[in-house]
Amino acid sequence: MDVENDDFKAHSRKKTSQINFPYPSISSPHFSHSHNSNPTMDSLSLFCTGALIAGGIYWFVCVLGPAEQKGKRATDLSGGSISAEKVQDNYKQYWSFFRRPKEIETAEKVPDFVDTFYNLVTDIYEWGWGQSFHFSPSIPGKSHGEATRLHEEMAVDLIQARPGDRVLDVGCGVGGPMRAIAAHSRANVVGITINDYQVNRARLHNKKAGLDSLCEVVCGNFLSMPFPDNSFDGAYSIEATCHAPKLEEVYAEVFRVLKPGSLYVSYEWVTTEKYRADDPEHVEVIQGIERGDALPGLRSHDDIAEAARKVGFVVVKERDLAKPPSQPWWSRLKMGRIAYWRNHIVVTVLAALGIAPKGTVDVHEMLFKTADYLTRGGDSGIFSPMHMILCRKPHDSDDCTET
Repeated sequence: MDVENDDFKAHSRKKTSQINFPYPSISSPHFSHSHNSNPTMDSLSLFCTGALIAGGIYWFVCVLGPAEQKGKRATDLSGGSISAEKVQDNYKQYWSFFRRPKEIETAEKVPDFVDTFYNLVTDIYEWGWGQSFHFSPSIPGKSHGEATRLHEEMAVDLIQARPGDRVLDVGCGVGGPMRAIAAHSRANVVGITINDYQVNRARLHNKKAGLDSLCEVVCGNFLSMPFPDNSFDGAYSIEATCHAPKLEEVYAEVFRVLKPGSLYVSYEWVTTEKYRADDPEHVEVIQGIERGDALPGLRSHDDIAEAARKVGFVVVKERDLAKPPSQPWWSRLKMGRIAYWRNHIVVTVLAALGIAPKGTVDVHEMLFKTADYLTRGGDSGIFSPMHMILCRKPHDSDDCTET
């Protein structure tokens, strides 16, 4: 028996039971008909009822947040590179990694683990969240999209990228940040992702945005990148290196491909100074985040600079972008609960009709439960997805003194 899956279903039933739908029952007087009713009035009532239902469906599916605006239609949901009939089996395979936790602590196992996860979730992320698979602080007066773009532009501003520079996106996903950064800086951005399906999606989006001349996407493992030494003028990673079993391994690869004197910025997922390993609730939240986001293990905020220095970087700046005066990054998750239930109904119907792959409902439930853990992590302050570290690769003649 899949205990985790049962937990998700129980969680879903519990949430559903709390929803009260303010619609009259079919047995109410509003829906009763007299044997002596007027045929014209019956037709008018039927027409009005149909129009009301159609309008409700349109409002529920479209007005609340149409997925098509984000680049992915609900009817096109898939399992990435996984064939439709194998999505549910791969979902079970994903959870099997956590029954053998030591296997996801080695570099050899990470690619399969992360690749499976992103095959399962990429379409749902795009459909329900957007093309940038990360968080950003809320900004008063700004939409989520605008806040996300500013968060991304800050990364490339920090590494001082100029037009024509060759910049590396470490873990680019479907390329949302890449396109924002290329448009903002006019640098040539090269992204790398382990997932072949994401490569194809990113290339499609790059072309649609008219940025394919500035954006290149490569399928590969960021623990062993297919790039020459000293070949990039700058690099960034936005909530991506958390998938590495050892942070210094991916940092060492970034260090290798950067030109001397170049800058690298990373937004890291960490446990904060408020986290207590002896607090059962804290442990539950962090483990929930790890399991729902394909993480071999979350690192402490104290480990980030140490890993960077270990491979030769000079740490220029380090701070948690989630701390005040920043507004809560998790507010979008709280506001998205209605959208989740709308999306879940859509996914359930599409799966029942055979349009969405079997197993999509399980994946969607997993992501909703993970969103709850992320929200709890943000509310309690024990977790941050945007611990920023800015590093410089020194010249050979540098004394590696930090500024």
